[in-house]
Amino acid sequence: MIINSLDNVEVNLENGHKYALCDIKNGENIIKYGNPIGHAICDIKKGEHIHTHNMKTNLSGNIEYKYEPSYTPIVPAKNNKTFKGYLRENGDVGIRNEVWIVNTVGCVNKLASQIAAKTGARHFEHPFGCSQLGDDQRTTQLILKGLVNHPNAAGVLVLGLGCENNNIAEFKKVLGEYNPDRVKFLVAQECEDEVAEGVKIVEELKEYAAKFQRVDLPVSKLRIGLKCGGSDGYSGITANPLVGALSDKIISLGGSCVLTEVPEMFGAEHLLMQRCETKELFDKTVDLINNFKDYFTRHNQVIYENPSPGNKAGGITTLEEKSLGCVQKGGSSQVVDVLDYGDTLSKNGLSLLNGPGNDIVAITNLTAAGVHLILFTTGRGTPVGAPVPTVKVATNKTLAEKKKNWIDFDASPLLEGVSMDELCDKFTDYICEVASGEETKNEINNCREISIFKDGVVL
Repeated sequence: MIINSLDNVEVNLENGHKYALCDIKNGENIIKYGNPIGHAICDIKKGEHIHTHNMKTNLSGNIEYKYEPSYTPIVPAKNNKTFKGYLRENGDVGIRNEVWIVNTVGCVNKLASQIAAKTGARHFEHPFGCSQLGDDQRTTQLILKGLVNHPNAAGVLVLGLGCENNNIAEFKKVLGEYNPDRVKFLVAQECEDEVAEGVKIVEELKEYAAKFQRVDLPVSKLRIGLKCGGSDGYSGITANPLVGALSDKIISLGGSCVLTEVPEMFGAEHLLMQRCETKELFDKTVDLINNFKDYFTRHNQVIYENPSPGNKAGGITTLEEKSLGCVQKGGSSQVVDVLDYGDTLSKNGLSLLNGPGNDIVAITNLTAAGVHLILFTTGRGTPVGAPVPTVKVATNKTLAEKKKNWIDFDASPLLEGVSMDELCDKFTDYICEVASGEETKNEINNCREISIFKDGVVL
């Protein structure tokens, strides 16, 4: 069975790979999603398979950009949709009421694990917080700050060792003001039995967390992260457009969505730049793209060395093909903000967030930015999850049926005649259920990982 993929290629529903709808000459652009995804490196006959053997990327080097805004503002919709969340004392909203243990340094990972095992608190191991310098340590501190301040955590134990670069005294300078009822600190080197003391503190935090109860809140309070991983040839046809439709809907209701994975914008960045509300945001987006390209160059790496082997096996040939599918998760909303790594989401609408495409780094990045949950589209499948609920959206039915223990929602009915509006309404209802407490597969399986972007020396 074949589905028309808009232009001079079509996608086979059996394997997600591309086939020519017409003869394509050597050097001619190959079009998908209304844009070039590369060029033919030999003559291709109608019906022939198009992939790495006969197609190459068009991307090379840096690009000069011009601000040419082109978007239709999202029309505000009547906000009659609600979810049951937790209203915090400072006015923030959470969709979970957990106690988290946030380590200042990787040396106390196992102590955090022991405390969590005795109390039911959540902890997130990482190897950072010591032997880092300058901006590299600052990045670690900002991400940990975002975790400490996350509204899904009703209470937080900040656990340190005592001799690390990012010791608690130094971390407090970055953290700034905090509620001492909600955030408590423990230096392991300063007490006789750090696990017993940690358990005592967590029990106090659990008592504080118990004061909060779920209440009806408008969807405008939701903050949603947008992520893809293990993409395939269906990603830009099913799951990513579905997430884009939901993103537009949430934004029309006054909510917020965040799109990250900068290297997976390469080749499609012009579409996002056209949607920037102002020239200032356009300039920030240009810097977002070019700074990441410069990062690749500094490390003597090919800027466009993407997609991954799994992407290619799933039918994606070039980075622009991957990117043109990837950015669809951002729907058609105008871009209202550009966030740097470690920034916190502050505006309603669609924001772009600096950071790499690596799955665990990206979901940590989104979590630290303050999203309540993450919509994670996948065609190959992955069990990975963030500290926040991570909704896995399958691009194809085979994956959805095979990995029911990983997948939360199936976007493949779009290939079977179900309309986008119908499936988006169903998806929106499901997201509100998750926001109201229904556990995602990553929560059920206790797949909650963090990793922090690193760009510096180790002492």
